Amino acid sequence: MEVALAHPALKAFMCGSLSGTCSTLLFQPLDLVKTRLQTLQNNMRPGSPKVGMLSVFITVVRTERLFGLWKGVSPSFMRCIPGVGIYFSTYYSLKQRFFQERAPNAGEAVLLGAGARCVAGVAMLPVTVIKTRFESGRYNYISVLGALRNVCETEGPRALYSGLVATLLRDAPFSGIYVMFYSQAKKALPHEVSSSGLAPVVNFGCGVVAGILASLATQPADVVKTHMQVSPALYRRTCDAMRFIYAEHGLGGFFRGAVPRSLRRTLMAAMAWTVYEQLMEQMGLKS
Repeated sequence: MEVALAHPALKAFMCGSLSGTCSTLLFQPLDLVKTRLQTLQNNMRPGSPKVGMLSVFITVVRTERLFGLWKGVSPSFMRCIPGVGIYFSTYYSLKQRFFQERAPNAGEAVLLGAGARCVAGVAMLPVTVIKTRFESGRYNYISVLGALRNVCETEGPRALYSGLVATLLRDAPFSGIYVMFYSQAKKALPHEVSSSGLAPVVNFGCGVVAGILASLATQPADVVKTHMQVSPALYRRTCDAMRFIYAEHGLGGFFRGAVPRSLRRTLMAAMAWTVYEQLMEQMGLKS
């Protein structure tokens, strides 16, 4: 009864949070592998085998056991559950405010997705920094709250917002591109298909296509963000991190971890949107 009487934006928040819970738990290992790949030191000898996604995966399992792949899942939950909720409630509110009478066009969909992601990204950035550090394996934090306290005491509160510019350069374009392709792909489908029992499958398929395109376009910004959040003392500005990555790894360095990130972001976003739309439909709201 209380859920039925809740404000539509609060319902959107609840749907978004629920949609982010399962996908966060399921795809955390891919996020950890991605972070490890991006922060590898370039100390390999000539002719030594290239370190890839599978080798990092095996190394983590060998040295930290199977559950080591879920290191950082606590801050991931603390970031994604409210973060996805904030994103979807902001997205719903903006859409209801500006596009109640008509569907947004491609350009408006980019702005809609980017705006919602910026709000969620800034709100959850301190937890994102802690999550990245947990996953890197370079810090011995015991708990999320302990890590937050440690960073504030040793590096100052400003460290919790390291990589802000790179995060926004990653998240805003990702969400904008994703929403544009997702909404345009759904719009191109026949009404009989999108309103049938196949709707969840169709939504998931549209999400996968949109996620792949958005992930590849924003991969360089994700690499820069990871470096700045793991080692904030080394980089005063975003361009310092970019210069270091290029000098150390060349252009290819900006696409380290692209495979696990694309898999995770694509599947996670597709699942989140599919579950969100189904839950919104059950609540009688237009997503």
